[in-house]
Amino acid sequence: MIMSNDIQKRHHLTIRGNGEQHILFIHGFASSQEAWSWITPAFEADYTLILLDLVGSGKSDKTAYQSERYQSLMGYVDDLIELCDTLQFKDLIVIGHSVGGLLGLLLANQRPDLVRQVQVIGASPRYLNDLPEYFGGFERENVDQILEMMELNYAGWASYLAPVALPISEGQAQTDYVQASFLSSDPKTTYEFLKITLLVDYRDLLKEVQTDTVILQCSEDSFVPIEVAEYMAQEIKNSQLHVLSAKGHYPHVSHPEETIAAIKHYLK
Repeated sequence: MIMSNDIQKRHHLTIRGNGEQHILFIHGFASSQEAWSWITPAFEADYTLILLDLVGSGKSDKTAYQSERYQSLMGYVDDLIELCDTLQFKDLIVIGHSVGGLLGLLLANQRPDLVRQVQVIGASPRYLNDLPEYFGGFERENVDQILEMMELNYAGWASYLAPVALPISEGQAQTDYVQASFLSSDPKTTYEFLKITLLVDYRDLLKEVQTDTVILQCSEDSFVPIEVAEYMAQEIKNSQLHVLSAKGHYPHVSHPEETIAAIKHYLK
C-alpha cells in the first residue's frame, strides 16, 4: 500500500478546514484543484476539505501517470479508493465537476461506504448522441474533429475551446483562466484524458447508484446539454436536479456565489 506521503505527492493533496464532515472535491478535465478556489473559502469553517489533482493533471506527480492504467476512468477511481483507504476517509460528501462528477458516481457505486452524498456539476455519462433515445450533445465526427485539432495545434485547440467551455460573456478573466488551465496541461496526457472522457458510456451505471445525488446544471452548457442532466435525474433513483442561472461549463469559476448557495442547500 502506498504511504500517505506518497499519496500526498502523487495528488498534490491539500487538506484544510475545521469541520468533522469531510468534503472531497474532484476537478474536471484539463483542470486542477485550483479551480475550486473561488468557492472553497465558504466551506472551510464548517467542513474539512480534501483537494487533489488527478494523476496527470495540475501539480500531481507526472511520473505516476501510466497510459495503460488510465485508458479507463476506473484507473482514476482506483486512485481515489486507494487515497480514501490509506488516509481512512469514509462517509464523504463528494463534489465533482464534469468528468470529476462522473468519477464521484463511480466511486460511490464501487465503494458506497466511502460516500454519503455526491454533488455533480456539469457531469455526463455519455457525450455522444444515441438518437432518438439519447441526446448527449456530440456526434462522433465532432469528437474526432476536436481530437484532431488537439493533435495538430494544441495551443489553437485551447484558444478555440476555452470560450466554448466558458463564454466571454460570463467574464473575460474567467475565460482566460480556463484557457490558461488548458495550456498548462500536458498535451499527451490531456489528449488521452479527453479521448476516454468523450467516448465513455456509463448510462447503465446510473440505475445502480444508490447514494444521494445532486445534479447541478448550468442553464446553457455547450459541453453538457440540459437534456443530459434531465436524463441523469430520471435514471438515478435518489437524485435531485438543480438548474443554475449561470451559463457555460464552469459555474464554480464564473458564478461562485450561486454555486456555493446551491451546494449548501443540498449538503447532508
